[in-house]
Amino acid sequence: MKKLIAALATVAAFSAQAAEELKVAATAVPHAEILEFVKPKLAEQGVELEIKIFTDYVQPNIQVAEKRLDANFFQHQPYLDEFNKGKGTDLVSVTGVHIEPFGAYSSKHKSLDELPDGANVVIPNDATNGGRALLLLAKAGLITLKEGAGITATPKDIADNPKHIKVRELEAATLPRVLTQVDLALINTNYALEAKLNPIQDALVIEGSDSPYVNILVARPDNKDSAAMQKLVEVLHSHDVLQFMAEKYAGAVVPVY
Repeated sequence: MKKLIAALATVAAFSAQAAEELKVAATAVPHAEILEFVKPKLAEQGVELEIKIFTDYVQPNIQVAEKRLDANFFQHQPYLDEFNKGKGTDLVSVTGVHIEPFGAYSSKHKSLDELPDGANVVIPNDATNGGRALLLLAKAGLITLKEGAGITATPKDIADNPKHIKVRELEAATLPRVLTQVDLALINTNYALEAKLNPIQDALVIEGSDSPYVNILVARPDNKDSAAMQKLVEVLHSHDVLQFMAEKYAGAVVPVY
């Protein structure tokens, strides 16, 4: 009997030791919700997923770079490239997961045609999402950008502004909170969803499904190929997750696999 108990204790100790941990940073919606959905599936494969929710776009990268966390899930490649360049980090994309079409919202106007002359417009203040917002305004015909202005365009790159709109840059997370104070706010979909906005129904203009801003799982070069990370990739690309996104977000979150 003692031998049996000892054997069972050894098996339990080995199982506990074999369990892998993965600490992943995410913004609350939809990233943390998606991770919560896959958490039980990872547990079945021996990976304990710990999800850390952040409200900003800086600390998730800092903490992964400093090895306080293993990975993060909140950003697209253009933002990551700009972050690495500006902060001297070398974070890398592990895999693409979904697109969140970027939209422009208003609580005062029902269409872009209703925008008054001199309308107050707010966009994210980080380089890539600010440029993304300006590209969407240009696509909608509200402004024209200087030739060569791309994803890092700033308000200084506006060449033609027939409605004389006034563009201000604010932190991305604050944009839903000022929606009632401005004529138009260009809001990242994760923050729009948190604010109970439906991008498909509420946005006056929205990116198409051909958006290049794929949301990615990000890690470091030293752990991107770890067994636990690859198991996370596998479950994120599963049919169950695809179905979960389709049912929960109704087109506001589009899988890329």
